Amino acid sequence: MNEGPVLAAEGLTLGYGGEPVVRDLDLAVADGEFTVIVGPNGCGKSTLLKALGRVNTPASGRVLLHGADIRAQRAKAVARRLALLPQSPIAPEGITVRALAARGRFPHRTLLRQWSPEDEEAIGRALELTGLTALADAQVGALSGGQRQRAWVAMVLAQDTGVLLLDEPTTFLDIAHQYDLLELFAALHRDGRTVVAVLHDLAQAARFATRLVMMSGGRVVADGPPGAVVTAELVEEVFGLPCDVVPDPRTRTPLVIPHERV
Repeated sequence: MNEGPVLAAEGLTLGYGGEPVVRDLDLAVADGEFTVIVGPNGCGKSTLLKALGRVNTPASGRVLLHGADIRAQRAKAVARRLALLPQSPIAPEGITVRALAARGRFPHRTLLRQWSPEDEEAIGRALELTGLTALADAQVGALSGGQRQRAWVAMVLAQDTGVLLLDEPTTFLDIAHQYDLLELFAALHRDGRTVVAVLHDLAQAARFATRLVMMSGGRVVADGPPGAVVTAELVEEVFGLPCDVVPDPRTRTPLVIPHERV
């Protein structure tokens, strides 16, 4: 285990040229956590995740990866430790599943090490974990939505990092494929990966996360175990949704039951 957080935001302010989207935010992610960030549309969830992944540059504050400012580290060095799955990525036309997964090995290549058996092993392992071995030579554009998303996950897994950042990984998938992917991420977490995900579905977030971070208006308004964060009072305050929160009959994790709208 590492001393201190694996990933941390300190006084982070983020925006896109106008009013800040995230304001003076602090967040520390411990080694081995499965953290899920939830909140209403426009609250800054994805903006924060992209800053944690070294995509967004802070207006102020900083992100630390293993205790060092992430902006001061080389991009390849960061990519060997941290992998980011963005929202709705677009694959190059004609690319195969194997070739897409192989792109995850780019951070491990150098002038003296262009390709190796370790790269082949990492790609094969990623395809196996995502159930895509039989589709390795298929074109990504010809796959179903669920298969296509798993191909992107295979690329991230082939990167072979200890930290995974997942930006709404279940968007546009049917419910069976959503749970397939979330079970995979949970298994990776049990294997020792640190996972930080942005999700919309509160029941899914509460079921799979070890820690929930609820955001509103660019700030963290609640942070802790799912049972402490998903309460009827907070859901109504943050999402404007009157509801009851009851235990899931199978997992005992919080389940949101909306009130009827008159």
